[in-house]
Amino acid sequence: MAKMMGPRFKQSRRLGLNVCGHPKAMKRAHKGTARSDKKLTEYGMQLLEKQRLRAYYGVLEKQFVNLFSEAKKSKEQTGPTLVQYLERRLDNLVYRMGFASSIRQARQMVTHGHITVNGKKLNIPSYRCDAGDVIALSPRGKKAELFKENYETAFVSSYPYISKDEDFKATLVSIPNREDIPIEIDDQLIVEFYSNM
Repeated sequence: MAKMMGPRFKQSRRLGLNVCGHPKAMKRAHKGTARSDKKLTEYGMQLLEKQRLRAYYGVLEKQFVNLFSEAKKSKEQTGPTLVQYLERRLDNLVYRMGFASSIRQARQMVTHGHITVNGKKLNIPSYRCDAGDVIALSPRGKKAELFKENYETAFVSSYPYISKDEDFKATLVSIPNREDIPIEIDDQLIVEFYSNM
């Protein structure tokens, strides 16, 4: 399975945005390290936004293009729909719910079979969850102190579409609205990027 495995802090500095969610990611960032510090063409700005969104969710280009095509066919606006699709990925929700401290750790938890969806073990990080899906640690996952500690110390009160329960379970209460998704991306620039190709 292909995945993005480059240095995360370096990537965050280059993109000019903390895409990995680590508090120290932008510590060494200063003027001139980010692409956005230079004067960019319209195409350059669109490309940068696309790369930022891909980096947030750790998605490779082919998967991203497929998701964009699917979002374009939907009856809703393409940009917000694309972000919703990415937000509903199982690996991302495992991270948002607090089972993992990063999306990379969440993806590893899913592929190693530590997560169940509605009581069934699922090992596909790109699985798209629906409203009402219950995501929980598997019996094997509950044996790992790290996962339990992550869940107990994480704060997800800022996500109105997620409800945490006792016994290491969390529910996707509703399909997230674009304004509730905590990422600083201009969706419209991404739509323009692909429409010009």
